[in-house]
Amino acid sequence: MHELAICQSLVSQLDEIAGDHPDKRIVIVHLQIGPLSGVVPELLQDAFPIASIGTAAENAELKFHNTNIRVHCSKCGADTDASSNNLTCSQCGNWQTELIAGDELILQQVELDSEEVAQRQLH
Repeated sequence: MHELAICQSLVSQLDEIAGDHPDKRIVIVHLQIGPLSGVVPELLQDAFPIASIGTAAENAELKFHNTNIRVHCSKCGADTDASSNNLTCSQCGNWQTELIAGDELILQQVELDSEEVAQRQLH
């Protein structure tokens, strides 16, 4: 399960961010995931609590934002949506395309909250 390794890397990034805000805790992590990224969001969701134990991201919520598959056509120059089993240009039908979106896994946004507020919400 490579999702655990991905989560460990993500938690490393989150710890760096948290280091810049020592009086805050991470409450929500927004990830942008493309359908061709090779990442299964459900497995990432399962692995994250394990990877984040004892870190600034412990108990943080993961929110996933899906992206479309987009290709650039070398013939007509159009940027169009495509599907995972059909990367042809939807404008002219050319098969010589370049993938421009859909394979990404991006840490899009991190929401922080103060420890004081977090303590009040827990009680």
